[in-house]
Amino acid sequence: MSEFTYLFRGRDTSASPEQAQKTIEKWVAWMKDLGAKGYIKDGGHPLEATGSVIRGKQKTVTDGPYAEAKDVVGGYMLIEARDLQHAVELSRGCPILEVGGSVEVRPIQKF
Repeated sequence: MSEFTYLFRGRDTSASPEQAQKTIEKWVAWMKDLGAKGYIKDGGHPLEATGSVIRGKQKTVTDGPYAEAKDVVGGYMLIEARDLQHAVELSRGCPILEVGGSVEVRPIQKF
């Protein structure tokens, strides 16, 4: 088994409280299923929409992240899967896809 990170991008900020609750329930069910099957190594965390970005040799600090909402990383998860194809297949159940978001699947590089 290899390790992969899921980076979740995009948020549905127009959802009503009832819709948001249903989305949370879908996330819980999806993560519970992956966990029961032994795929989740670290459930990760959702990320706040604020922060800072440090860039370049001058180490310039700016408020951020400021990008299109669809591009902002909203959270992450660490999973174990046989290979990249398997990790991609597991990500297809992610509720963020139902609201136009995306899951970036990245292998963890071992040193």
